[in-house]
Amino acid sequence: MAASIAGSSSRFGASAGIRGILRFMGSSSRWMPSAYFVVGQAGWFACVIGAARGAAWVGVAFAIALIALHLWRVDRALQEAKLIVTVVILGGLWESTLVSAGLLAYPDSTQIPGIAPVWLLALWGLFAAQINTTYPWLKKRLWLAPLLGAIAGPLSFHAGAVLGAVHFVRPWPARAALAGGWAVLLPLVILLSRRWDGVQPNPRSGSVLGHGSTRM
Repeated sequence: MAASIAGSSSRFGASAGIRGILRFMGSSSRWMPSAYFVVGQAGWFACVIGAARGAAWVGVAFAIALIALHLWRVDRALQEAKLIVTVVILGGLWESTLVSAGLLAYPDSTQIPGIAPVWLLALWGLFAAQINTTYPWLKKRLWLAPLLGAIAGPLSFHAGAVLGAVHFVRPWPARAALAGGWAVLLPLVILLSRRWDGVQPNPRSGSVLGHGSTRM
C-alpha cells in the first residue's frame, strides 16, 4: 500500500510539474518571450551539465519534452515542426564540421566519431522553438543577427567548455570559426522563421498560442 501511495504521489508530482511548465509557457503574449527564454535556459543547462556528467540523456529528454509541449500549444504545429527539423539538420551539419575539422571535441562517450553529439542537436531544436517566441523581433532587425550570432555563439560554447561539456582542441581557430559560423547561421535561421511561423496570431482566434492555450 505504501508503494501504491508513493507511486501515486510521484505521478501527481510529475503531473503538477508538467502543468506548471504548461502554464509558464502559455503565459500571455506580453510575458511569453520571457517565459520561453527562461525555459530555454533551463534546457541549455540540462543538456550541457548532463553531458558534462555523463548523463546526456537527461538533457535530451528534457529538451524533447519542451519541444513537444511547444508544438502542442501553437496554432500551426506543422510550420513550427518544419522550422525545428530544418534548423536541427543545419545545426547538426555545422557542428559536425567543427568536430571533423578537429576544432572541438566532446567528452560524451555516446558520441559517434566526427559527428556532433545528440544533446547538441537537442539544443538546436530547443533554440529553433524559441525563434518565433523569444526572438521574433529579430525578423525586423535582420542586420543585427550577424553581430549577435558572432558574439553569442562563441560565448555559449565558452560557457559549455567551462562546465566541461566541450573541449576547444584549437582554441583560437575554434572561436573564429564559431563567430563566423554563427554570424551566418543566425540570420539564416531568422529568414527560415519568416517562412515557417506557427506562433503568430491566428486570424480566426486572435490568440498568440492558439488551440493549446485552453489545455490546462
